[in-house]
Amino acid sequence: MLTAFTTQSLFDAAKALLDGQLVSFPTETVYGLGADATNDEAVAKIYQAKGRPSFNPLIAHIASMEQAEEIGVFDDRSLRLADAFWPGALTIIVPLKPSAPISHLVTAGLDTIALRLPAPPLVQELIAKAGVPIAAPSANLSGKISPTLATHVEADLGPSCAYILDGGPCEAGVESTIIDCSNKALSILRPGPITHEMVAAICPELGDEAIITNDIKPNAPGQLTSHYAPTKPVRLNVTDPQEGDIFIGFGPSPHKVDFTLSSKGDLIEAASLLFATLHKADKTQGRAIAIAPIDKDGVGAAINDRLTRAAADR
Repeated sequence: MLTAFTTQSLFDAAKALLDGQLVSFPTETVYGLGADATNDEAVAKIYQAKGRPSFNPLIAHIASMEQAEEIGVFDDRSLRLADAFWPGALTIIVPLKPSAPISHLVTAGLDTIALRLPAPPLVQELIAKAGVPIAAPSANLSGKISPTLATHVEADLGPSCAYILDGGPCEAGVESTIIDCSNKALSILRPGPITHEMVAAICPELGDEAIITNDIKPNAPGQLTSHYAPTKPVRLNVTDPQEGDIFIGFGPSPHKVDFTLSSKGDLIEAASLLFATLHKADKTQGRAIAIAPIDKDGVGAAINDRLTRAAADR
């Protein structure tokens, strides 16, 4: 049921989560498909609704640092990152506490857990009211375009959700940065709104950026080669669109554009509009989606990561 994100709907949604139902809610990144992370049956509904492979782990969303430390083991690096970027668009992978009552489906059988404290106060309140961590991948069919509007969720997963809490467009527009603090080497497993430069300022020991792919046993969401994909084929770094292309521009263009991620070449604007624009382009008549080159600096790394996976063979 699509409903405004209000105090009353928050209360009803928290009860639905504790009853083992699925609830979609907006974060600053994308809309999530949430379930009680301590309930095997509820978490299994996420995989069923999305058609998501069960070897692909989920992020557990928490309402406070205290709740996070009941679930994961934090070292100096992960504590520094949490202090700098929580609440916010950073997911931190840490060792799972053996005593934590987290469903094995959330971790996909790994001995680590991906944790995030989202920024929107209403989402924090929803998790706090439920009183349990909330497992929540993006609220879309597995491998398809991520949702940044409640109507995107309704189109993909409406019948599976007890509630779709409509909080308007997501501000950041791409999924959270994922950083692995469970090993000696610190590494970013998925680029996102918290950039490599921002993380390195807090943890200088951070390794170089790399696009991580793992189609067999990923240790974080977003590592599958083909992901975030429209139904139409996607071509990247297009400077000369062809007849029949749906052309998505970035910055000034000598060609007619059907959509633009940012006419000014603003990467923050481009990230916020990325998935919504892909949704629109996928519904537009044309043979393929052609996308102009996009800078790779800052959040541009996250944009290019998502587009590389969207354009992969499938």
